[in-house]
Amino acid sequence: MFMLVLVYTFNFIDRQIVSILAPAIKTDLGLSDTELGLMGGIAFALFYTGLGIPVAMLADRRSRTWIMTIALALWSAMTALCGLASNFWQLFLARLGVGVGEAGGVAPAYSLIADYFEPRQRARALSVYAFGIPIGSALGILLGGFIATHIDWRYAFFVVGIAGVLLAPVFKLTVREPQRGQYDSVTDNPTASFGEVLSVLMRRRSFWFLSVGAATASIVGYGVFFWLPSFLIRSYDLTVFEASLYVGGIFLIGGVAGMWLGGWSADFFGARNRRAYATVPAVAFLLITPFYFLALTASSLPIVVVALLIPMALGLAWLGPVTSAIQHIVRPHMRATASAVFLFINNLIGLGLGTLVIGAVSDALTARFGDEALRYAILGTCSLYVLAATLFFLGRRHLEHDWQHARAN
Repeated sequence: MFMLVLVYTFNFIDRQIVSILAPAIKTDLGLSDTELGLMGGIAFALFYTGLGIPVAMLADRRSRTWIMTIALALWSAMTALCGLASNFWQLFLARLGVGVGEAGGVAPAYSLIADYFEPRQRARALSVYAFGIPIGSALGILLGGFIATHIDWRYAFFVVGIAGVLLAPVFKLTVREPQRGQYDSVTDNPTASFGEVLSVLMRRRSFWFLSVGAATASIVGYGVFFWLPSFLIRSYDLTVFEASLYVGGIFLIGGVAGMWLGGWSADFFGARNRRAYATVPAVAFLLITPFYFLALTASSLPIVVVALLIPMALGLAWLGPVTSAIQHIVRPHMRATASAVFLFINNLIGLGLGTLVIGAVSDALTARFGDEALRYAILGTCSLYVLAATLFFLGRRHLEHDWQHARAN
């Protein structure tokens, strides 16, 4: 479990390091906010989402640890190549390569964790795994800010990329492949085609409400992850390194607290009512918007930082409950593929659009608001959390039925 979290940490170091390096990259390569949004979102999401499903189908049939080892080595090598880019298209293609590698990094891990832990522990276990998101994001921001300030932004890509390549063989040597379905009374090891998995998912209404709801929330989440350093630099006149300290702390403290609270709450209340796996995130989403409004309209930097801790926590509380629910509404031999379909929806919409939408809106508002345009671009997207909460409340109505149906079939 420690190694899975460590690899997921590297996954998000390599994703999020671009956000703190964005101001330096923008200056050096002469990019617009829209181009930065394309490079930070669609460039990564394009192949990450598309290849995730066939790689996950392979993971439902073959060694998940081998797939993750190869994926880690590939995305880390492509991250290092980002440091060699001399124009937008070279950096765009290198980020495509990072997405190709990371396509094999998450869905197989979800399936592994479902076979490491009993059903009553899975939301907490998947929340612990998801600690890699705030830890990796914080480390990516801190390392990127430090290296960019004291050396050069290109060396930040080199350092984290090479470190990931060296980690790959260590992961393979230390993580065992568990028996599939060992905690789910499954003794055989069947296989299912993508069509069969999709046919099952089409009958699981909760899956679609949870997937689209999570994707809607992720438009804001991924967008804020990427643009928050630039917002603090532009609106509060911080240096890159100062912004990295503030943003790293927000990601680490708020993210870890929110993920653990979400996973613990879902397992606690879900033991009595399985609809809690949708209710907990829905309530969290409804509470977010007022805190984002406070944080993004405050004139005092300390108020901004403290206020951002709460929506950062609430915005990540859904990960453990939702990813756990998806493991429970399909049979063990379908879990990696079902997770990949969920990730396809979540990342194509959330990751693909989040950075781009905020960047494009910021460019459109720049003529009127100048450096403050990014503040209003971020604030305007927060209303999407209300839509996400609505979808989760609709999904909870079907979750109990889908859960029971998976166990019976």
